[in-house]
Amino acid sequence: MNVKDSEHIIGELSESYTTTENPKEADLIILNTCSVREKPVQKLFSELGALRKINPKAKFGVCGCTASHMGEEIIKKAPYVSFVLGARNTSRIKEAIKKEKAVITDIDYDETTYVFKNVHKNPYKDFVNIMVGCDKKCTFCIVPKTRGKEISIPLDLILKQIENLAKEGVKEITLLGQNVNNYGKRFSVPHPKVDFTDLLREVSKIEGIERIRFTSPHPLHADDKFLEEFATNPKICKHIHFPLQSGSTKILKAMKRGYSKEWFLNRCEILRQIPDIAISTDIIVGFPGESEEDFNETLQVVEKVKFEQIFSFVYSPRPLTEAATFENQVPKEIAKKRLWRLQDLHTKILEETAKKQVGKVYKVLVEEIGMGKSDNFFTVKLDKDPNLLGKIVDVKITKANKHTLEGELVKDFK
Repeated sequence: MNVKDSEHIIGELSESYTTTENPKEADLIILNTCSVREKPVQKLFSELGALRKINPKAKFGVCGCTASHMGEEIIKKAPYVSFVLGARNTSRIKEAIKKEKAVITDIDYDETTYVFKNVHKNPYKDFVNIMVGCDKKCTFCIVPKTRGKEISIPLDLILKQIENLAKEGVKEITLLGQNVNNYGKRFSVPHPKVDFTDLLREVSKIEGIERIRFTSPHPLHADDKFLEEFATNPKICKHIHFPLQSGSTKILKAMKRGYSKEWFLNRCEILRQIPDIAISTDIIVGFPGESEEDFNETLQVVEKVKFEQIFSFVYSPRPLTEAATFENQVPKEIAKKRLWRLQDLHTKILEETAKKQVGKVYKVLVEEIGMGKSDNFFTVKLDKDPNLLGKIVDVKITKANKHTLEGELVKDFK
């Protein structure tokens, strides 16, 4: 989502600026930020300081989620910053640049009908926002405070954008939202009733789009209608990011996730019936009140589902969140040890998974010379033939590592 926001900023400024890889050449340096965890916030100010030493004459701006929740405090800590622009205000970048010391952080600002000038680095794939904000009240998450309430982008605007991308040669799109499979709950303009499954069906009708991905769905909204479409629609890639957060129903309740361990496992059991599906997840270790028993339940879920990828973190108290006020915080040393145990278990699972990949044939979109992504989101190394760029090819896997597969072309590409 931050990648797409950055591309929107670049697109909006394209009439006045061009990009450079060299910070010494820049007239304008913008840092687009995340605030989900504490570490990126800490890195913001060290990065600002380092860039200012490289180029003290440049104009500096801070955008994104940290901008939303820190606002004026950023300029107080780094007075050379010229403007602060919140995550919900990306379309106002030109306004921010013109006004010295501008702080624009309105989380109720509505950009859902704004048509951004589109920029995408990869000519064969792109991200498409389908909604903004989040209505969930997860006790660990700052996002509702930085991106505002959930509003869906009108269906016709989404389809028009994707049609234009298809005309440009884009073959794969990733639909973006905090809870993508809750699409259609609320619009800011009159709109016919529609849900995420309906959206998937409409997108799959667009000629030229051969692959559809999305992130992130919420397990609570993974109803049977959605799972059926996911399983049977040939254009939908068979990889799903399914955030668990914890394997303990007690902790899930404290997190206000809205589902139980049993519900999550049931949804995964249905998903695992899809041939060659890959499931990735997020897990927070050391959430307040997490006992050894609670953590062991998380390990049991990981052992049962055998996720192909896990993004795992020690719980990080965030400002403006309910969990930051909980008294039963888990000591950092205990949480770190639990994280290591989780990651060790997953390493063993990945080693087992890798062995099973050899000999399989996957359809791979070649995104750069000698490299591509399989339908189920494995990175695949293959022939370094520039003629394959942008093609979807069948590749037989000959070697498998924990994170990368290697293979050879098995038939003509299309």
